[in-house]
Amino acid sequence: MNDLERIEFLRKEILRHNDLYYNNDDPEISDREYDMLLRELEELEKAHPEAYSEDSPTRRVGGTRNSSFEPVTHRVQLGSLQDVFSHEEVIAFTNRVRESLSSAPLFTVEPKIDGLSVALEYENGRFIRGATRGDGFVGEDVTENLRTIGSIPKKLPDSLPRLIVRGEVYMPRRAFERLTEESEANGGKVFKNPRNAAAGSLRQKDSRVTAARGLDILIFNIQYAEGKEFVSHRESLSYLRSQGFTVIDDSAAGDDKDIVRLIEKIGENRDSYAYDIDGAVIKTDSLSQREELGSTSKFPKWAVAYKYPPEEKETTLLSVEVNVGRTGALTPTAVFEPVELAGTTVSRAVLHNQDFITAKDIRIGDRIVVRKAGEIIPEVLRSVSHKDGSEAYVLPDCCPVCGAKAVRDEDEAVLRCPNVECPAQLERNLIHFASKDAMDIEGMGPAIVGALIRTGKLSNPADIYSLEKEDISGLEGMGEKSADNILKAVEKSRSRPLDRVIYGIGIRNIGTASAKLLCDRFGSIEKIMAASEEDIASVDGFGEVLSRSVYAAFRDEHFADLIQRLKAAGLTMGYESSVKSDTFAGKTFVLTGTLPTLKRSEAQGMIEAAGGKVSGSVSKKTDFVVAGEDAGSKLTKAQTLGVSIISEEELLEMLNG
Repeated sequence: MNDLERIEFLRKEILRHNDLYYNNDDPEISDREYDMLLRELEELEKAHPEAYSEDSPTRRVGGTRNSSFEPVTHRVQLGSLQDVFSHEEVIAFTNRVRESLSSAPLFTVEPKIDGLSVALEYENGRFIRGATRGDGFVGEDVTENLRTIGSIPKKLPDSLPRLIVRGEVYMPRRAFERLTEESEANGGKVFKNPRNAAAGSLRQKDSRVTAARGLDILIFNIQYAEGKEFVSHRESLSYLRSQGFTVIDDSAAGDDKDIVRLIEKIGENRDSYAYDIDGAVIKTDSLSQREELGSTSKFPKWAVAYKYPPEEKETTLLSVEVNVGRTGALTPTAVFEPVELAGTTVSRAVLHNQDFITAKDIRIGDRIVVRKAGEIIPEVLRSVSHKDGSEAYVLPDCCPVCGAKAVRDEDEAVLRCPNVECPAQLERNLIHFASKDAMDIEGMGPAIVGALIRTGKLSNPADIYSLEKEDISGLEGMGEKSADNILKAVEKSRSRPLDRVIYGIGIRNIGTASAKLLCDRFGSIEKIMAASEEDIASVDGFGEVLSRSVYAAFRDEHFADLIQRLKAAGLTMGYESSVKSDTFAGKTFVLTGTLPTLKRSEAQGMIEAAGGKVSGSVSKKTDFVVAGEDAGSKLTKAQTLGVSIISEEELLEMLNG
């Protein structure tokens, strides 16, 4: 293709990758590969000014606003930074700055956090709103989710009329490792790196999910300040520290030698940070000089981001191991000669699925290139060369543990073992079944479950209800009292509601909330099992994926047999819906502030029992906002949108007819 055709191709391809990265948190290519595509487009556009377009990704911030959140128009644009990839380009930038100014500038050098950019807004010292960057002009209102981040101060010592600061939300490496382990164990979505995990966590509709993800934030700029003026960037950061913000580390640099030294120092120490960095930011310190330099439509002229090249190593692929997860997924893992990456020795990396292996033509004995995605998770990038006589690797068509014929759903790339009694799945399934959110069998943790499996007492969740005292007391470290306590917990679990049973048996993609919705809709296990896929899809909040999972599960002979055994064991198979009336049917409520007599959970329970819904955010679809003392931004938004605002007393009057 010629240059003009290449420009059009690159624009479409970059926009597609923007959507995957910013809006779906599921990138297909590395940051470096993306940067190189963007750089190629920039070079071609410079060479062909006749191809100029305002809509080119070189002239726009990559993200867009997600329609599921309320829009927030930024008072000051949240722009991006121009990327540079060599020390020579950094020096070219500093020379341009010096040539454009009448006095010598001072620069600052800071780590560039690989996270999600947000703006925090304070009014009279109180945190009132937080928003994602979006396209730089309009972002998403994620206030309630940001409130779950403990390092964001909710009340500042100084009560400036208005203060807007910009920061980067990130997922600490330890939190990402924990989330990855939990997701792999439960068959859930595994994020490719901490940045995507942070973005996905901050965009949760349920702030409780966000709170459990362990997010944090570092502030790196004042966007707007009413009632206080600053001379320099470093002065503004010092002020932010005095107000309780956790602020990015910064270092002053007067000349290019200092700047390059600091860039190299940050790069050398990148493994010591609790968060991922993908570069260093070089900024002009003086705020008046920043005004003098100005900005382009996309970038400030007073700053650039130096991007570090990813560390890659070549090694030899020794073998491929196939492991079986709780949901039966057959996951291939590359085993290779150990290499040092990002400060640790690695010798294994997940190969995901057959499509991944085939696309990269990975074969045992290959010379392969590996790196750490997000500096944490090892991954195989490509095959460099094949060993003589090697053959394309193909995953086994049977479960490597129990021998059952592996199956692949038409809309999935994963092979699965369908045998729910497969030993590889059994222990994790039993631990899940006994867990707090499922049957809540206190005392039956991983150690006890593992020991009972080894003694042959457990091979199915229903076996738990046939356990005898001697089966438990005879285990190492257990006595009669411990056995009695576990058996009491087992007996108590028989009366758990049906939604806990549905969640406990481990239907793929079904969590606690969707299990409750399913039971509310059908009322008994018999009706759920008899429901058509279309009937299940009609459940509020269900879509094609969930309905197919439920329908398929109850037509699997292993699940059907398990349900019959649990029913025979006396578990609850009917369901008493929490909805007692239709007083609030079709109505959506939002609770804000401290109510005089009711806890929020109590008020929510009352509303839901009357057929209403409780949402965490105010929108045009909200019918009522129940406001208590110290109601914040939700009350303000309700007033702006003209939503009905009621008190606790009025809510109770409505409930009483």
